[in-house]
Order: sequence, then C-alpha cells, then structure tokens
Amino acid sequence: MSNSIKNEDKYILHDDKRSATRADRELTRFVEKNPRPHVPFWSRPTFSRRHFFQVMGSGVSGYALYQMAKPMAALAGLPVSPMGTAKNCIFIQLTGAPSHSDTFDLKEGAWTPASLQPTTINGIRFPRGLMPNIADRLGDIAIVRSMRSWALVHTLGQSWIQIGRNPTSALGSVAPHIGAIVANEKEAERRSTDIFPGFISFNAQGSQVGAGYLSANYAPFIVAPRAAGLRNTTNVEGQVRLDQRLTLMHQLDDPLRVSSPLGQQPQDMEAFYDNARSLMYNQTVQNAFAYTAAERTPYGTTAFGDACMLANKVLRADQGTRFVQITTGGWDTHSNIYGVLPGLTTPLDRGLARLIDGLKADGLFDQTLIVMAGEFGRTVGTPNNQAGRDHFLQQFAVLAGGGIKGGRVIGTTDATASATVDPGWSRGRDVRAEDIEATIYDALGINWTKIRYDDPLKRGFEYVPFANYDIYGPIRELF
Repeated sequence: MSNSIKNEDKYILHDDKRSATRADRELTRFVEKNPRPHVPFWSRPTFSRRHFFQVMGSGVSGYALYQMAKPMAALAGLPVSPMGTAKNCIFIQLTGAPSHSDTFDLKEGAWTPASLQPTTINGIRFPRGLMPNIADRLGDIAIVRSMRSWALVHTLGQSWIQIGRNPTSALGSVAPHIGAIVANEKEAERRSTDIFPGFISFNAQGSQVGAGYLSANYAPFIVAPRAAGLRNTTNVEGQVRLDQRLTLMHQLDDPLRVSSPLGQQPQDMEAFYDNARSLMYNQTVQNAFAYTAAERTPYGTTAFGDACMLANKVLRADQGTRFVQITTGGWDTHSNIYGVLPGLTTPLDRGLARLIDGLKADGLFDQTLIVMAGEFGRTVGTPNNQAGRDHFLQQFAVLAGGGIKGGRVIGTTDATASATVDPGWSRGRDVRAEDIEATIYDALGINWTKIRYDDPLKRGFEYVPFANYDIYGPIRELF
C-alpha cells in the first residue's frame, strides 16, 4: 500500500505510485525532492567556514553572498484573487480518525450492519441510520472523498490538519494554527468595540495547536462550555477593587509593559491583561457564553452539541471572533467499531445539523464556512480480527456554508474506498490537508500564497507550503 520514509523526526507515508494519478505522482516526486527535515526553532541558518570557501571558489560567490545578505522583506505571494465568500470559519476536528467508508464515503459489503440504513439521497450514498439529521441536510453540505493524509500517526496528523503542513518540517515546530493566521489577517478589520478573541477553541484536547511564532494575541482562547458561562469573569473582592488594583499595577509597571524594552513577551502579557479585563463584568460576554437548558436541548445535550451551540452564539454576538475550532474525539475505533460508532455519530449528527439550522436562522450560514475532518481514515472492507478498523491514509472532509455549493461530492473512490479513482477537481490529484488550508484562506479572502519573513529562522513562512511553486491550492469546485 505504501512505502514509509522514517527517521527520528519524520513519519510521512508516500502513496504507492502504481495506483496514483499522474498529478499525484508529480506531487510525491516534488515533495521527495524538496524535503522538509525537522530543524529545532533555535537552530538558525548558518554559513559554515567550509561552505564559505566552497562558494568563494565558484564564479557566483558575489551574487550568492548578496542574496544571503539581503534584508528581510515581505513578499505578498503569487498574484491570486481570493474569493472572499465567507466572513467566519468553524473548523470541526474529529480526533482519532473516523472511518470514512462507514460514514461520509459509505461502502457496503457483508460487513455492513443493517442499522446503518444505507440510503441514496440525491445520488449520494449515505448511512441514514447513523446520521439521520445530517442526511436530511445533505443539500447544504459538500463531501470531499478524494482526500488523502500524508501520515498515520495521530498526534502528527492532528497537528498537520491544524497547521496545513508537516509538523516535523523546518518551520513546523513554530507554525501557527490556521485560526491564528486568520485572526492575524483579520486584525485590521476589528472594531474598537470588539471584545472577543479572534480565535476561540471549544473542548480543546491535547492536540490543540497555538499561535506558533505569532504574537500570543492570536492564540486560541480555549473554552470548556458551561451553563454559567466563562469562568473567572468576576473577582471575589468586587469590580471596584479589581479596577483599583489594575490602576496601581499600571502606575508601577507600564514602563516595562507598554512598548517594553524587554521585547514581545511583556507586551503580550499586557495584552492578556487588557483582553481578560474586557471579558469581565460584561453582559455581552455572559449572553454569548452562558446558556439555558432550552437553548441546549436542540443541540443534543452533549459536549459537542454545547460547543456547536456556543459557536453559533459567539458568531451571532459579532464581537471580533472570526475562527472557531470545535474538537470532538473518540474516533480511534480499532475494535468493536459498529458497537462504538453510534455513540460517536449521534452527538455529531445532532450538533452539526442544529449548528447549520442555527446559523441559517441568524443569517450567518452564508457568511460562515464550516470545515470538518479528522487526521486520516480507517482500513476498509472487512473489519479486523477485533471487529474494528485500523489507520489508513484515505479520508474525507465535509464543508458547508460560506459559499459552498451543497448536495454534492468531490471525488470518487474504488469499491472499498481504499483509493481515489477520480479526484474530481482541477488539480487532478488527491486532496491534501494543505489544499483544505488553502480553501479556508481563499473563502475568507486571504491570499493563500502569501509569504512573510518574520519567522524565527528568517526562512520565509509560507501560509501554504511551497506557495511560490503553486503546489497546493483551493478546491474551487466546492463553490
């Protein structure tokens, strides 16, 4: 099925070239010729004495040294025109890797239990028994079935889908979450009255990626939903005493907090204090993050449903949040998959369906891109000897809202969903996590080919890897 390229830092699986399309083979060859080995963020690029004399001995030494000595500059990227069909993005991460062939790329066989109720809905084969509410809303969603992961390690894959690149690459260890990039890009659009963080994450697990090398101001604001609202939004000594203490702190510390001679970290801490204070004693915050039983029930009274409900309320409040992540785990079904699956799909079915309905009711569905994916898929055909499914490269992504044309499928797979038969999009190859990242940026009006030179290594941080080669790009067939 695959050949594994491994060393202590890298666990990347390249597809068997015999079963790949020409475009897939070209992409694999490009990646092999342009490896992204892991380099710790503290290892700066160096010009060794040996390398110096090698260059001096060539006829291009002057030009080479000039190129290396050029000052840091910002590069906009390729001359592309982002669509800008969406204002917000909700990214749902299914940690543990759901079985694609039992859910959004349903393939039937002797192993398929009748409880899945395979049904054809507008030409889409779907397990209505597992997700009846989503089945009724297939007209609103698009399914990418020609998606394939690069790796089969959970933590690696979960980071990869959040940063849109190899986490073990040179800049992988300092790469920001897609949501942090969005928050940074949308900073200029914030109003003086906006008080919510640009990036909010609900039910984050250990796989949550942060702001990378960007300012901590763009890190995810991690929230565990609770009926009473955000924790620590009041002070035991009261609002007046809190403000007195903050005033005294500023009188003492501002020379080191504001435009700090100590660098970025004290300034980030100052921003944390200011942002935290704006969330305290604030009825707008309470309205958005607290909820009643009546509000909760339609979403299914589950942790995932609560997160979907709050995502809707936060975007309805329109207080500066532009990217929301919802994490829901438990999809690592190595055993008893058909006993476990209903307990996973039922909350997903209730929560996602109601999220779509809620966004529509608030007039936000067309402004909000919903993206849902795991880190990879699961083995196909007959389940393993534990009645479960193991790790597999083929996977799916689900998109809705934000200009997405629903009721359609991108790509087709073979009879067991083990490989792509028809990619179904213009690049003629499997969709990768990097293409999903480019699609998010494209929908939000962000140039996915942008390169910025403020990274710690001064190598140039590409929003999407190999941006200047146009290797990856948005799936515009979805719109």
